[in-house]
Amino acid sequence: MDDAAPKLNANPKVISTYDEPELSPEEREFALLLDDVLRPCSAPVDAHERQPITPEEVFDLIRHIKDPEHPLSLEELNVVQLSGVHVDDAGSRVTLVFTPTVPHCSMSTLIGLCLRVRLLRSLPPRFKVDIFVEPGSHVSESQVNKQLNDKERVAAALENAQLVNVVNKSLVDSL
Repeated sequence: MDDAAPKLNANPKVISTYDEPELSPEEREFALLLDDVLRPCSAPVDAHERQPITPEEVFDLIRHIKDPEHPLSLEELNVVQLSGVHVDDAGSRVTLVFTPTVPHCSMSTLIGLCLRVRLLRSLPPRFKVDIFVEPGSHVSESQVNKQLNDKERVAAALENAQLVNVVNKSLVDSL
């Protein structure tokens, strides 16, 4: 948030992340050609056809969100992991469990709000999103969970221009 303010976790543990290797133009062209060859010869996909969503796709949406306190991604800080993403495509529900870096993290609600906003902006509107802190990972776990999953509290938070600016910065910096 404020660069001059002292950080609650000034030296967080950082994990290495996996990024797919960059393809050369020739490799990219070959991959596109291969996709065309292997694509089944069927009718074109209807734009209104329901496209399934996978946990990997949801994880790719959230993994690069920047922490509000550090210039690191939530994945690098081990706040979000693929194992914490649960998708019930048939039931149109996404459940996300994240782990704050420290048990008394005051940024947990803000991190959860960033996660919720990214998913609400990115997923089809048919999905209901539930966000929880990992059980036992935060001293105020039940209060944080209640705030993150209460539509009125989330709507009120998103009416605060300063808070929306912080959320947008975490999301824009992650692109």
